[in-house]
Parts: sequence; structure tokens; C-alpha cells
Amino acid sequence: MSKKLNLLDSTMIVMGSMIGSGIFIVSASMLRDLSSIENLLMAWLITGMLTMLGALSYAELGAAMPKAGGQYIYLKEAYGKLYGFLYGWTLFTVIQTGTIAAVAVAFAKFAGVLFPVVSEKNLILSVGNFSISTVQLLGIVVIWILTLSNFRSVKSGALVQNVFTISKIIALVFVIAAGVYYAIQAPSMNWQWNWGNLSLEGLGIGLFAAALVGSIFSSDAWNNITFTAGEIDAPEKNLPRALIFGTGGVTVLYLLANLVYVKALTSAQIEGAEFDRVGTVLMNTVFGEIGAMLMAIVIMISTFGCINGLALSGARVFYAMAKDGYFLKAAAQLNKQEAPQKALVMQAVWTSLLTLSGSYGDLLDYVVFAVLIFYILTVSGVFVLRAKMPNLTRPYKVFAYPIVPALYIIIALIICISLLIYKPNYSFGGLAIVLLGVPVYFFMKRKEINEQ
Repeated sequence: MSKKLNLLDSTMIVMGSMIGSGIFIVSASMLRDLSSIENLLMAWLITGMLTMLGALSYAELGAAMPKAGGQYIYLKEAYGKLYGFLYGWTLFTVIQTGTIAAVAVAFAKFAGVLFPVVSEKNLILSVGNFSISTVQLLGIVVIWILTLSNFRSVKSGALVQNVFTISKIIALVFVIAAGVYYAIQAPSMNWQWNWGNLSLEGLGIGLFAAALVGSIFSSDAWNNITFTAGEIDAPEKNLPRALIFGTGGVTVLYLLANLVYVKALTSAQIEGAEFDRVGTVLMNTVFGEIGAMLMAIVIMISTFGCINGLALSGARVFYAMAKDGYFLKAAAQLNKQEAPQKALVMQAVWTSLLTLSGSYGDLLDYVVFAVLIFYILTVSGVFVLRAKMPNLTRPYKVFAYPIVPALYIIIALIICISLLIYKPNYSFGGLAIVLLGVPVYFFMKRKEINEQ
């Protein structure tokens, strides 16, 4: 693969993959769980800190091993092929494909605000319990449009990513600015910080940590840039910078957006937002009826760019797995534009099936715990690889080692333990999905041995 992605391209992939529809939605349910606005803002601050700690740790791994596949490669080198495969297995079956499906459906749902024909109630086909709505159809169309666009060189895909990510950043800044303007005009609604409300009383650390799920996964996918590391120019410099600039930029935007929500809206408005669409409530409050349309356009831009980033980067992992003999062989092939075309198609086919099934939302709930486990293992890999490969060239070493990776591991473990206690069905269900990959791994390994 040619080195075609510069620092701007890489940073836009980080930010574009992170910013989807979550920032405009999850704060409503989080506020209901956390009881106070102060707790809500602290939750987003902790999430931002956790994301930055993870990005700083991944930066060392990415600069030392700038290969297509990213996190899959780090886990394989640190713990062995089984761990790398289990991550790739979960990524393909649920994490990447399920996220793309969910974001594509979110795009279609908000398109329905502008075009009423796009509705979950408008069915194209209905046979027994199975049905296809115009929302699902549009979601699949968008998935394939962006899949086909990524058949071209990675630079072409990055150009699409740059355009939509810059557009969504501008759109998010517009939402923030509109909220600030309204809050200034309506001082009676302004919220004032009250340290007494920043309390875990009635919650405890466990429930507080469990409530972070919404903010953590609205901030997720920052690691996707590591999947394309083999195509980044001067990765030893640009990969760490992209991770730090990208996650830092999104963290600041998310904190500002939530500060605007609580300054411009009342707690009752946030908690009572229809379908939890806090962003829509804000825009309706500021602009009246046209606000819903403006927010629909903002989210359509945001989700379109998010899908492109996820599709572009995810296929690189399956390409790397196929080269190792742990995915369908065809996925290891590149087209004339040096794009993993067949891996992109396989990803799109499975994503489309998840979109049709409507089960992606449930599956994503189950893998919350599993994803955090993989993050913990990967960050722990910084310690493992420093001991296992002391002579490995490390152009970038994690800042404040070992404090930064250790802090990430501790905080993420607290969240995982909290999920096991307070959301056991989802946690053990996610673990079950991961473990289903174990027999598949040994089947693939046995097949590889027989072929040799």
C-alpha cells in the first residue's frame, strides 16, 4: 500500500469516525441516569480524559508498528494470533459493521424529516415478521455508495472524508454558537454551577461508571486511524499527531456542546427530549419549527462522513487478517487503485444484512463490555511490548509513561466491573460474542495447517 495519507487526512479520519449522531442524542438518557447537570458534565469530562489517555497510548503502538490493521496487529504482536483474531472477529461481526448499520439508519431517519417518504412505517416489503422499510433501504443505499467510492485510492476516500468532516465540524460549531447566542438572550434560563449537585450520592461509583457508556461510545472509533497506518505518510510522526489532534479536537467540541445544552435548555427539556434528540430540542428552541430541519441536515452531514470513515478504515483490518490467513482469502487482494475492494464488499454485505435484520442495535449493546476489554488489552500491550520487544524502534513514546496507560487501564476496568454488576446481561452477552470466535479461530488454524 502506498503512503498517501497526510496529517490532515489522518486527523479528519479520526474526527470524522468519532462524530456521528451520538453527541446530539445520548445526553438525555445520561442526565436521567446521573440525576444532575453537574454529574452529566463531569461524565463527559471523564470520557474526554479517558479517550485522550487511550489515544496517547495507541500513538506509541501505531508509530512503532505502522501497518495496515492497526489494533489487530498490536494485539497479535503482544499476546499472539488468537487475541488478534478475536478482535478482528468481533470487529467484523458486530463492532464495525453494526456501528456502520446503526449510523446509516440514523442518517436515513433524519433524512425522513426532510423527505417524509423515508419512514420506518413506510414498508416496501412485509413477509411475516420480516419487513423492509424505506429507512432501511436508504441506509443500505448509503452504505453501498460509500463502499463503492472507497474502491478508488485511499487518497480519494480521504478527500470525501475531509470534505464531510470539515462540514460536520462547521455544523457542530454552528449548533454550539446558536446555543450560546440563545443562552445569552435568555439569561433567566442560564444554569449556574453548583458543587453540591456534583455528587455520587444515590448513584455510587458503579452506577456513575455504567452511565458513561453513552458518552464513551459517542467518542468511540478514534482508534480507526490505526487501521490505515500502512497508508500514512511518515506514520512515526503523523499517526501520533492525528490521534492527539483528532481526539483532543472532538473532546473540546463535545464538552462545549454539552455546556450549551445545559445553558440554553432546562433539565426537564433535556430529559424529556422526544427520542432523546437533545440537539433537535435545542435547534427548535433557538430557531422554531425550522430548527428540526436544520438539525436533520447537520446530522445527515455528520453521519454520512462517519460512515465513510468507518467503511474506509474497517476494511483494512479484514485485509490484514486475510493476509495472515484468518479471513476469507479474497479479502487480501488489492485492486488497481491499491484499495482492498473485496474486503470492502464483504464488509458492506454483512452490514447490509445487519441493517435488514434490525438487530444491530441489540448487538451493539452486547459488545460494549467486549470493546472495552479489547481497549484495556491493547493499552496493556504498551507494557507487554516494552518488555517483549525492548529493541523495537519507538519513534514516539507515550507521554508520562507508565502513568498514562496505567490510568486508562484502571478507569476502564472500573467501568467494565460496573457493567458486569449493573448490566450483566449485556456484559456477558458481549463476552459470549467474543468467545464464539474461539472455535472459528481453531477451525481457520487447522485449515491453514492442512493447506500447508
